[in-house]
Order: sequence, then structure tokens, then C-alpha cells
Amino acid sequence: MPVLPGLMMEAPLVTITLLQYAARYHPTTEIVSRSVEGPIHRYDYARCYARTQQLAHALSALGIAEGDRVATIAWNGYRHLELYYAIPGVGAVCHTINPRLHGDQIIYIVNHAQDRLLFVDLTFVPLIERIAPQLTSVEAFVIMTDRAHMPKTSLRNALSYEELIASKPETFDWPEIDERAAGALCYTSGTTGNPKGVLYSQRSLMIYAMNICMRRSFGYAATDSVLPVVPMFHVHAWGIPFGCPLGGAKLVLPGAKLDPESLYELFESEEVTVTAGVPTIWAALIDYLRRNDKRLTTMRLLAIGGAAAPRAMVDAFEREFGVPIVHGWGMTETTGSATDTSLAPLEANLPYEQCLNFKTKQGRGRCFIDIKVIDEEGRDLPCDGKSSGELCVRGPWIASAYYKDEAASKAAIDAKGWLHTGDVATIDPRGYVQIVDRRKDMIKSGGEWISSIDLENLACAFPGVAEAAVIAKPDPRWGERPLLVVRPGEGKNLAAPDILAFLATKVAKLAVPDEVVFLQEIPHTATGKIAKRLLRQQLLENPRRAAG
Repeated sequence: MPVLPGLMMEAPLVTITLLQYAARYHPTTEIVSRSVEGPIHRYDYARCYARTQQLAHALSALGIAEGDRVATIAWNGYRHLELYYAIPGVGAVCHTINPRLHGDQIIYIVNHAQDRLLFVDLTFVPLIERIAPQLTSVEAFVIMTDRAHMPKTSLRNALSYEELIASKPETFDWPEIDERAAGALCYTSGTTGNPKGVLYSQRSLMIYAMNICMRRSFGYAATDSVLPVVPMFHVHAWGIPFGCPLGGAKLVLPGAKLDPESLYELFESEEVTVTAGVPTIWAALIDYLRRNDKRLTTMRLLAIGGAAAPRAMVDAFEREFGVPIVHGWGMTETTGSATDTSLAPLEANLPYEQCLNFKTKQGRGRCFIDIKVIDEEGRDLPCDGKSSGELCVRGPWIASAYYKDEAASKAAIDAKGWLHTGDVATIDPRGYVQIVDRRKDMIKSGGEWISSIDLENLACAFPGVAEAAVIAKPDPRWGERPLLVVRPGEGKNLAAPDILAFLATKVAKLAVPDEVVFLQEIPHTATGKIAKRLLRQQLLENPRRAAG
């Protein structure tokens, strides 16, 4: 039978409407930024929208057309926010680049995306100067500052951001953009092989923004002050720059200063109610709060993602500091989080320790997201909380392919549209996902699988452990054995036997590591996760390592 079409208006879901909405209905709500130049910058949604329209004129004058890629390499700041909206607003693609990637990876990413313009914060000008001759597609570089702070630079056709937009009109006739058109581009960190491009549609960004504004999620509202610690150069700061205008929330952008003292200063002075970041940031904050006997006086919600949060971390925020935690799971390919631990009443009303069991999982799928786990033959596994397999997801903000990478697309997305994530997980009868490990990080010892994540989280509960990592060490008898790597907290003297004895009370004998290595610094990836590949190189290929 022919389809009976609905009689609804076809208004495209495009991101510029979020800023238009905020400028109209929340015009005086503040956007506060710690600028790279130093001072705190303040303006509101109305002024942000006016400057975004000036920027749109500037992009058009530079010949940027629909589908062109325009790159940014910048901190969380007000100019970066303007780029977030102006670039897709004119129909181009906002390509955010992670400055923590290796220079060769940035060269690959820019050339693969064929970026025509590159907007760069002052901090990263030296980095871009070193690789600029190899960025073959870039026609001009825009340094995100004013004339007074413009550095002497070897960048070709270098422009000042403020001079670029200064003479432009504050109104712009936005073109009609198909909601299915690409609006943003972000590349994976490329821990194996070249980074892979994830190309987000305007529609997917809008649906994601609406979802995270739901009350059961982060629920951004006009009464909120939101500070994204997670960088805007990585997966859109988990959608916060889109969710805040939609909810009318105040937006606080921390710039380059992500140390706990600087963050705490903004949390308190700007009365921040919601924040989000990776576990490494929050471990440092907990240490700072304890050492200085401080509290987060206005925080209603703190989100943790990017890596599994140790139980001890969640417990510290919830019980010691009275800050509710939402734990989530996602990846570049999922636009942000696909799950979160906004608990249902049945779990939220459990006794504290039982409730914590659910808080430390990765949560249930967001609305519109399908989730399952499969075995090695691709068969669906039961949601019994015990059967572990590869986590697969699909939905309207999940990547259906990688940008210009057919081989990677075929390897990750199956014929039914499921994205195979590479994470090993269980799903319980209530739908709560528990990440067991990355497939490549599971340890097989004597034919039994050992979860590195479980051991890491338990080790972090030992007093004085600031951070822990577990990698597989080759063993002639068992095949592999877990090697525990520990970064002690500041001023803490730890003994390996004490840590191993503690773990022996928590896990089966087979899972207790044979040794502990103490490091003053544990390497991290460009996205803040523990760099286990580097740890393996550092410890297993260096026989002179120091073990506890």
C-alpha cells in the first residue's frame, strides 16, 4: 500500500537554530570563557549570535561553500563556540582537531579531510607552524585572537580572527540546509592504524542535543551553569555546546587551564551546577579537594566518561563530597554518550552500596539507541548480567560508515547497521551495560579471561593509589599474566605486597597480579585514556624497569 504522508511542516533540524533560539529566548544568559590571552571574557547568547553572523559573512567572503571542510584546533572558548555554529550554519563542515595527537596524525587528518581553512588558538601556533608546509589543502590560517596579540608567524596567509569579522554585518541570511547534510567531522585517536573520520549530520547532532537535555539525562536548563572540562576538540565536548543553548543554560568555558585549582575557581565563582570530564581530571580534583579541605558548593551533577570510573572515585564524589555522579559510555562514533547511569527508581532507591553497584556500570541505553552483546560467532547473547561479548550499538547518532575509508567501514559496521565497538560488555536484565574491557586489553591466563578494568578499579580503591593500569605480561606457563602499574598519590609511599594482599581479598587467586610497577606518571592517549600500548612498550620491552 502507498504511504500516507503526515501533514506536518518540514522544518529541517539544523544546529544554527539552537543558537537562534538561545539568542531570542535567553539573550542575556552568560557565556563565560577563560581566554588564552589571560582575562576572563564575558558576553551573552545575543552577542554570541551577532558575532556568529559576522563570522558567517567572513567565511562566505573567503569562498567557503556548502560541503567544504573548515578545521579548528582550539581550547574551549567563546571564539571556538562561534565557529561551532557559523561553519555548519553556512553549510560547511566544522572539523575539530585534537592538538594532543602526534604531528604526523594531524597532517594525515587535515590532508585526508582536505580542510580549506584552519582556525588555531594562540597556544597551538608553534605546533601548526612546524607542520604547515605539509598541510597541502589549507589555503589560509586564522589565528584566534585580536591584532594586539597576533604573534609573528610563518603561517601562510595568516589572519587575525577579530580583524576577520570586525567589519562584517551582525545579521546573516542563513541558507536552507538539508538536515542530512554533514555538519561536523571528528577523527578517532588512531591508536591502531590511521585515524578514522566520523562525519556527523546536522540531524544527528540535533537529535543528540535534544536527548541529553531530557530530564532523565543531563537536563540542561535555564537555571544551570555548565562547565565542560571535556574538550570541544573531542566529540563536541559530549554535545554540551549544543545542549546548553537548547536548555538556555549558562555556559562556562575553561580554556587551557584544566588543573584542579583553576577548575575549582571557576566552579565556585561561576556557581557551576553541571560539569563533565574524564576520570584523570576528576582524580586530580578529588586530591585537590581533600588536600585543601574544600567542597563543591553548587554542583548538582558531575558526569564521568571517556573511560570507566573506578568505584572509589564515584564513592568519593557521592558520599564524601555529596555530588551526584552520572557515569556514561560512548565513543567518537556515537557522537557522545550512548548510555548513562541516570538510575531508574528501582535502582535509585536501593541501599547505598547496592545503588553504587549500578552507578559504577555504564548505564542504560539512551532513547533511540539499540544495544546488544554478541559472541565470537556473531550470535546475540542474553541480557543476564553474566554473558559477556562484544558491545554493538545502532541509532540515529551512531556512525554508519567512516569518512572516505571503505575498509574500516566494512570492518566496523555490519550488514544490519550495527556498529561493532570493540568493547567487551555484559547487559543485565534491567538493561544496564557493564564494560568488561576492550577486546584487545583482555588478559587470557591459563585459559581464563581476566578483566583489566576490574583490577584497575579495585586497585584505585587502595588508599594512596592515584591511578592504576593493568596490562598483559607474556608468561611461559599461563600464556599471559596481569601486570599492575600504579601511580601513587602525592606524598604517598606504597608497598607492592600490601596492594596485592588487598586485591587477593577481592578477586580470584588467578586474577591477582604477580607484580606491581610504580610509576610517577602513567602515559595517556590524546583523549585522556591510559595509553596501554605505550605502557607495554615502556615496561615489557625494557628489562630495566623498576618493579615493586
